[in-house]
Formats: sequence, structure tokens, C-alpha cells
Amino acid sequence: MNKNIPLLKKCLPVALGGLLLVSSVAMMSNSGPGSSVNAPKFAESDFKVDTVATGLTMPWASALLPNGDLLVTERGGKLRLVKDGKLDPQEISGIPTVYYKGQGGLLDIALHPDYTKNGWIYISYSSPKKEGEEGDDDGANTGLMRAKLKDHALVEIQQLFKALPNVKANVHFGGRIVFDKKGYVFLSLGERGQKENSQNLSRDQGKVVRLHEDGKIPNDNPFVKTEGARPEIWTYGHRNPQGMIINPATGVIWEHEHGPQGGDELNIIEKGKNYGWPKITFGIDYDNSIISKDTAMTGMEQPVVYWKPSIAPCGVTFLTGDKFKDWKGDLLVGSLKFMYIQHLTVKGNKVTNREIIFDKIGRVRDVRQGWDGNVYVVLENSGKVVRLSPKS
Repeated sequence: MNKNIPLLKKCLPVALGGLLLVSSVAMMSNSGPGSSVNAPKFAESDFKVDTVATGLTMPWASALLPNGDLLVTERGGKLRLVKDGKLDPQEISGIPTVYYKGQGGLLDIALHPDYTKNGWIYISYSSPKKEGEEGDDDGANTGLMRAKLKDHALVEIQQLFKALPNVKANVHFGGRIVFDKKGYVFLSLGERGQKENSQNLSRDQGKVVRLHEDGKIPNDNPFVKTEGARPEIWTYGHRNPQGMIINPATGVIWEHEHGPQGGDELNIIEKGKNYGWPKITFGIDYDNSIISKDTAMTGMEQPVVYWKPSIAPCGVTFLTGDKFKDWKGDLLVGSLKFMYIQHLTVKGNKVTNREIIFDKIGRVRDVRQGWDGNVYVVLENSGKVVRLSPKS
């Protein structure tokens, strides 16, 4: 982890006064250690941007099936199938009741690494409070399920995990799913608008949790033996993590999360560590009040990169293989706010450069590389999924 964060908080602007040109955005977003942001060196004309799905309503995430079909979640609670570039009018049945309010709804979707053998599909969603669960009446929190797809139905449905307590606020659900090579699944959880609970190990808010692929809790999780702590917790001190990916070359988990005004973060996720929210932050509150005067504190991790002002990062992927050979091993991060993608050059566990690419592509909700080597980008505002690939 890079511990040498320059103290830029007091000298950088907090918010943009409107949409800027790419070069201006690059200059204004040049926060964070060990990297700079430059205008794109790439030529968009060297890439193909093909629309592979249209007509979606609030799409959130996609998963490319081995046969080339695409599964797409709609935040309103529908799971859709795209075949041969056309949205199947028949939605897939079997989705549980979804809490579709504010930022809540049907969220991430991920195929098990051995999907071709076992057929498991994992889905995260905002799960409304059920009888006997702790928390607010009419509240909800992030759930994780898995199922198999048969024709247009989910079958063999298993509810694997539910974050607790239920919270009535309609913000910050997190919801990203990743698998490591050891058979564990990680799920990111937002702090549900109650920032103080990110530091509270008796609640799942503002955490990354680690589970066996069947939902059971590993006995070597860091807080299994900590009195009062939830044993599923892997890391804590997060705000709203909506990007998470494992570097396939190193096995290291990278995560990004929304800050308030400023202070979006890109972190490396390590067992048992505290990422500081809200005790340390590079952002301020939406009413311009100070959340914390501290940007660093003993025992709390520093981000690899932070964005100030906020870009509202959503979706992240590592590029592998030779299709994007000049960017192999690098990260792509989507921006909801500025409607672009950032290309981050990665060396080891550091980011050495950032550039804005595909400016004004749309509100990027998800970005991930498919098994075919292409990059699939979910665009929330236009209801599209597009495929990015080099012409060469």
C-alpha cells in the first residue's frame, strides 16, 4: 500500500462548476498518490464501439455467457437476456422480491469461475426486511443469492447471505461480487447512509465480506473470534463500494468506492484492514461541512488513488490477454458523473498514470472484460450495453 499521500485536500477544488472539456476534467481530477491524469493519448478511431443491447431500463451489470448471450440486471428488479444483439422481450423469472427505492434494486451479476461445469450464477440485490430480521421496519439491506438458468427461469435458487441490520435509508448498497482462485466469494456493502457504522464491527454496513461459495462463513476470517463482531467481515471502513475486481495476475483485490464531495477512493483490499471512513477522508459533506479534518490516521489504510472532485466511480476491470495488448494488466474505471472511462496504468500495486478515454460515452454503471477479450460497458442513462474492442 502506498502510504505517502500528498496532503492536497486543502488546495484542490471540491466540485466542478459544470461540464468541462476532457483536458479540463483531467487537470481538475489530478488527485491521489503516484499518478497523474492526462488527456487521452489513444485515438477513439482505433476502437470499435458496438451496441449489443438497447431498450433496457436502469441497467446495472452484465455477464457474458459461454454461448455469447448476455445477462443484464435492471435495477427495477428484472433480469434480461440479450441474444444476437437483441433484447429478449421475455424477462427471466425467479428473481426474489427486490427493494427498488432510491439506489436500491437488482444489482450485480457474476458467473461462478467454473460456470461451464456447475452453472451457478450469483446475483446481489437490495433485500427487504423479512419477519424476524433485525433492523428498521420497511428497511432493507444487500443480499446475495445464486441460481442456475434454465430456459427463461432461475432454478435451484439459494439465498446465501443477507447484510444486517435492515436500514430504512435508500442509499449506499454496494453490491459488487468477485471470486478468488481459492473458492471464496467477496461482496461489497455500503454503509447505507449511516457513516458511523462503517467502523462498527457488529454491523455489516460499510464492509467487504468474505464467504465460501455456498454462503458459509470461513473459519479463518479476521473477526471470527472477535467478541461482538460479525464473522463474515473481511475489511471495514468503507463508504459505498461499487467497483471490485481481483487482479488475475497477482490475486490482489482492488476496490473503489464513492466518497462524498471529493474523496472517491481506489483501494487494495487486505484481510482485516480498516479503510478509514468516516474518520479519515479526502472529501467534505454535501453541505460543504467538514466530515473529518484528518486524511490519514494510524491503523487506517490510505487509497492507492483518490479522486477530487468526485467522478462517481462505478464498475472496474483488469485488462488481460492480447486484445488490448498495450493496456494489458491495466485497469478501466467507469464514471457515472462525467460519463467517461478512465484508463489507469498499473505497475505492481501502484497506479502510475491515468487518462480519460471514451469521453461522454454515457453514465457508466458497469465495465468488465468478457471471456472473449472485449470490454462490455453498461450505460445507465441510455439503457444500452456497448462492446469496446480495438479495430486492429
